Amino acid sequence: MGLYSDIIWPKLCDLSMRNDRLRPYRERVIGAAEGRVLEIGAGSGLNLSFYRPAVREVLALEPAPKLLAMARNVPHAEVPVSFIEASAEAIPLDDRSVDIIVTTWTLCTIPHATVAIGEMCRVLKPSGKLLFVEHGLSPDARVRWWQDRLTPVWRRISGGCHLNRPIKSMLEDGGFKIDRLETGYMRGPKPMTFMYEGSARP
Repeated sequence: MGLYSDIIWPKLCDLSMRNDRLRPYRERVIGAAEGRVLEIGAGSGLNLSFYRPAVREVLALEPAPKLLAMARNVPHAEVPVSFIEASAEAIPLDDRSVDIIVTTWTLCTIPHATVAIGEMCRVLKPSGKLLFVEHGLSPDARVRWWQDRLTPVWRRISGGCHLNRPIKSMLEDGGFKIDRLETGYMRGPKPMTFMYEGSARP
């Protein structure tokens, strides 16, 4: 990876994702996890302190080595954490081997998100769940217009982040059945802040 991907983008990502307005989303999504959990795009470990005792193990998957190094130094709850340097497009786990998958503002940046979603379906147990909060395509035509026009530039300055990914249909097309979904804007510029929060099953 280049300098931007390894150093500058992780710092920018941390600044934006540390926003206190995101804390309630993290608490709800991560607080519902239990059993053996795979976190996709664990980054610098911002979610680790939110896992509760119902979680037996966290597998923190992250492709950027510098972010993983940061995550290893983050204090977290008394839950065993294993750090995995790998891409979501090729998850190095056995089929049907995890109870829960967690994604928090991750699907926007994965280059081949459809492949990654298929991999998530593969490693989840039949009784497992995907717990997610993501930002993405707005239902409002005017906001979508801005998302579509801003995304090419935004991708270049924000580590590949897409503003206009249709999260619900991406998950459904990838093999998930949505069993809970809440959407809406959080405070901030509308092209960047339309949120999808919920759960899905393979």
